[in-house]
Amino acid sequence: MKLSMVGTGYVGLVAGTCFADAGNHVICVDVDETKIDALKRGEVPIYEPGLGEILQRNLKAGRLIFTTDLAEAVAGSLVVFVAVGTPEASDGSADLSAVLSVAEQIGRHMDGYRIVVTKSTVPVGTHKRIAATIRAQTHHRFDVVSNPEFMKEGAAVDDFTRPDRVILGTDNPAVVEIMRQIYSPFMRKRERVLSMDPASAEMTKYASNALLATRVSFMNEVANLCERYGANAETVRLGVGSDSRIGHSFLFPGVGYGGSCFPKDVSAFISMGKGVGYSTDITLATQEINRRQRRAFAERVIDHFGDRAASTTLAVWGLAFKSRTDDVREAPAIDAIRMFVERGMKIRGHDPQAMANARAALRTDAVTYCEDGYEALDQADALVIFTDWPEFQTPDFEGILRRLRRPVVFDGRNLYEPAFMARLGFEYHSIGRRTVPARESQRPD
Repeated sequence: MKLSMVGTGYVGLVAGTCFADAGNHVICVDVDETKIDALKRGEVPIYEPGLGEILQRNLKAGRLIFTTDLAEAVAGSLVVFVAVGTPEASDGSADLSAVLSVAEQIGRHMDGYRIVVTKSTVPVGTHKRIAATIRAQTHHRFDVVSNPEFMKEGAAVDDFTRPDRVILGTDNPAVVEIMRQIYSPFMRKRERVLSMDPASAEMTKYASNALLATRVSFMNEVANLCERYGANAETVRLGVGSDSRIGHSFLFPGVGYGGSCFPKDVSAFISMGKGVGYSTDITLATQEINRRQRRAFAERVIDHFGDRAASTTLAVWGLAFKSRTDDVREAPAIDAIRMFVERGMKIRGHDPQAMANARAALRTDAVTYCEDGYEALDQADALVIFTDWPEFQTPDFEGILRRLRRPVVFDGRNLYEPAFMARLGFEYHSIGRRTVPARESQRPD
């Protein structure tokens, strides 16, 4: 089938590439000429495991085309996917200017029937605005489908090709069948397509992300109580997650959620409530707890050094908001580093993929970027961990002890066992667990 994907950001690039890999002919469009030129050369602008290989394979096969010409894409496609950004506006709502601009251009360039599919995360009711915008530009028939995406950064290819569900929001049964055909290569084992009205499809995306964010904030609130009562948040998490009604997902205590989705989608969900005079109290609390959690962890590090903060150097492992991505949008590490720098601290940072993006976000000489994580430890007074990259989970602890000026670790991801760290001689601070005083290193014979 002939498809086009407008927007080559995270969602559009992964979706377009995977659709091409299933045998479709896909035209990907973006206004960024530099990005399009790089993609034509097979260069992927984001770090996403497995994506580069698939993209290069389909470029070579001629099934994947990159262009800045939206008219060419609309003319050459039956189905036009819209996957442009909907960033958070100043009032917390979703900024739909890019989505509506694309809709206007699609209407202008249509020469016959088209199916316009919204993959961008948009507030409830946007399908009507898109339809009205297109209708003002053309006399041709069209359908608008809400098809929200549920990919996780770092596992996007697997999530797209083996989805938990595919949501199709349309009132036209004939369009549902066409969309089922497009997604059929990813449904070989079982049918996972859910068809519903467009407003419900738009709400499903926001409700899903708001609920997942709520689980994160709730577990962090539990962890904060655990610290005060001497309980262990990790064993509490296991106990709670063992209930089949609850499960273990998104119940890990830490420094709070970040990234491109949860923060802006939670804000947009709250904004949607305000728009109809309804206070989304649970989601408001989720947002505030997350903000508090991020601040509290950074303040905990700063308070540890007290008056010595201005003469302190910190090694930071993990700059992306999570592992297996180079995305630093709303990353807890970025906010914390800004707080550290304001107090005069020097930072030696390392991340396997996100250092270029972190450098662009922070723009300060107070941060030194180290290609090697152990190099970041040199002359540092403590190690602070923000991201659970696999290589951080079983490091050379003796090397860490040897390189740090003081054997202090602040672990925002609870990667290690407190008793184990104490036996090695570390002063170890984690989330929701009692800090065990460091003891003299006890190595097994």
